Amino acid sequence: MPRTSEKSKRLRTWKRASPRAAKKAAVDEQAAERARLREKPQQIADELRQMIVTGELAEGDPIGHEPELVERFGVSRPSLREALRILEAEGLISVVRGIGGGVVAHQPDARMTARTAALVLQARNVPLADVHEARSLLEPIAARIVASSRSRRAAGAELRRLIAEQERSIEDPETFSRANARFHDRLVALAGNQTLSIVAEMLNVILERAVTAISRTAADSSIATRRRGIRSQERMVALLEAGDVAGAEAHWSRHMEVVGRVLLGQRADNVVDLTHHH
Repeated sequence: MPRTSEKSKRLRTWKRASPRAAKKAAVDEQAAERARLREKPQQIADELRQMIVTGELAEGDPIGHEPELVERFGVSRPSLREALRILEAEGLISVVRGIGGGVVAHQPDARMTARTAALVLQARNVPLADVHEARSLLEPIAARIVASSRSRRAAGAELRRLIAEQERSIEDPETFSRANARFHDRLVALAGNQTLSIVAEMLNVILERAVTAISRTAADSSIATRRRGIRSQERMVALLEAGDVAGAEAHWSRHMEVVGRVLLGQRADNVVDLTHHH
């Protein structure tokens, strides 16, 4: 008899708990469904991102129109649009509206990286001088590496062609600034370390606009400053071609110090500003 009473008691308890258990199960199921729906846009973004970074989709390649992509991935329009927003924010796609439009792929580049880095630097109130100091630490190391390499003469010839580009554009601050940035980028790239090259290119992009703005002021003195910079580049290349490892590194270290003092000037303490970047 006691055993039967205990069983009945458990049964009554289960019956009372069943509605609550059922409600909890329903809530859990709804949460799982929402999570699944949230994951779908990320899965689409992951798949397209992989295709872009591996080169399966090249720069400017059409990915498709919205109706085609909805059918391809088997999702709703809101889910697809969320996935596209993720990729658009990363700079990996652009969405062209209207007839003949669609989704277009873009390869990641230094400007994309620089824009993200600039956000972090701006949030931390990092001045332009700090960014230039980082570049000043990297480039003399690159000069040393290139000067010690067997291909230093070929590297020197390439750098001289970039110096010639600067000479041709010396009267145009913006064109000169881009040509000058290519020289700095290539110097580091010739050192052969991909990671170092990407970091240096990112730093150059952040500084490029500030340098251009400064170069627009006092046109005559700016041209004189550019000519001195070109002569210093020619001196570094000569040391590099001669295999003077210590000389190339020391000269370029002094050059970068002067560049920071002359070009940044009163703006050295300015905080990196995202609005100054393309």
